[in-house]
Amino acid sequence: MKSIYQIKISLIGSKPPIWREVLVPSNILMPDLHDVIQITMGWSNSHMHQFVKDRQFFGPPLDDDDWGSDTIDYNKYKLDLFLKKEKDKLVYEYDFGDSWRHDIVLQKILPYDAKQPLPFCIKGKNNCPPEDCGGVWGYADMLEILKDPKHEEYDDYLDWLGEDFDPEYFDVDEVNDHLS
Repeated sequence: MKSIYQIKISLIGSKPPIWREVLVPSNILMPDLHDVIQITMGWSNSHMHQFVKDRQFFGPPLDDDDWGSDTIDYNKYKLDLFLKKEKDKLVYEYDFGDSWRHDIVLQKILPYDAKQPLPFCIKGKNNCPPEDCGGVWGYADMLEILKDPKHEEYDDYLDWLGEDFDPEYFDVDEVNDHLS
């Protein structure tokens, strides 16, 4: 029987912490969960990704044998195969170069409610790092540079990011508009 999973998606190693709490159907297909993560976290879906559970890798089928020989095609797998009880978790990795790793933790199993829009973001904290900024370490360095207008790289970062980038920005209504 289908239920609703309340999951927490947390960017591993991010300081300040970056996370989202989301409601999804328990039987969501893994490619659809990937889309939910991309939207709720704020990524641009421009890099490779995979899920990791019990040292097995699940992701989209790859053409290049050198990259994906150990990756299991995730197209027929559903979330409830990986997360069965509260506190179960798996890892989602996005962009193998920057290695944005996310813990996905099953917080609650709720009864199915046809009136509840799914997927649905409940809450979150902090803005998603910009793509290609060097992983959590590069992002931390970038935030330090942005605090110091006299830093030699300050203007370069402002040119790249635009002056409107706010690392604390998060708007749950905006996220849910994108999810719907």
